[in-house]
Amino acid sequence: MSLPNYKSEFLGACLSASVLTFDGPYTLKSGRQSPYFFNAGLFHRADLLRSISTAYAQTIINFLSSLPSAEQRIDVLFGPAYKGIPLATATVARLAEIDPVRFGKLSYSFNRKEVKDHGEKGSITGAGLNGKRVLIIDDVITAGTAIGEACEIIAKEGGVLLGMLVALDRMEKLSANGDGEVKEGRSAIEEVRKRYQVPVLSIINLDDLIEALGEKGEKKDMVLLEDYRRKWVAGD
Repeated sequence: MSLPNYKSEFLGACLSASVLTFDGPYTLKSGRQSPYFFNAGLFHRADLLRSISTAYAQTIINFLSSLPSAEQRIDVLFGPAYKGIPLATATVARLAEIDPVRFGKLSYSFNRKEVKDHGEKGSITGAGLNGKRVLIIDDVITAGTAIGEACEIIAKEGGVLLGMLVALDRMEKLSANGDGEVKEGRSAIEEVRKRYQVPVLSIINLDDLIEALGEKGEKKDMVLLEDYRRKWVAGD
């Protein structure tokens, strides 16, 4: 079965701009040797930022459509500092373009690394979160530290956390201590999902990458990813 258009277009942008590369092995923070690497920091160009914000927007629209009609509302996209900030702001603008009636009043917010005690005081910039329905948006979840901090801020500010959205779910088992060894059978995303009891969504995951490589006839890279999946995929 072919990938949805928004996923295919997003993957195409990732490949053309070398955001997603397969000329590894790459040493990850976990200590594992990966045949592929995803660098969302390269989405700094206008056309690429539009590509990723469009994919985020479509994923959000699909998510909201899956909820009961009374719950299909979102007030704020929260981008954890630092990479989440441009992703949240660009996606707010893209959603408003796609459906101005539904998303024209959508806001963004993000945390500061250091709390200000003057001017616009506090730990966040942008929309207030009290009583607001909030979705966190970031590039990936590795150890879940940045996401955890965002969840704590949203709860402290009185927001209602709807879920989290990342660009790529690597679907890997957690690492114990940075040497690549398995901590337990769950992935980082599943760990976060269970800890905070909310949905954790992604634009694409490892299965999508393998499917796309198969469709493009990139058999060598596809086989490398299949081998990696067999070794490290979590049993979520």
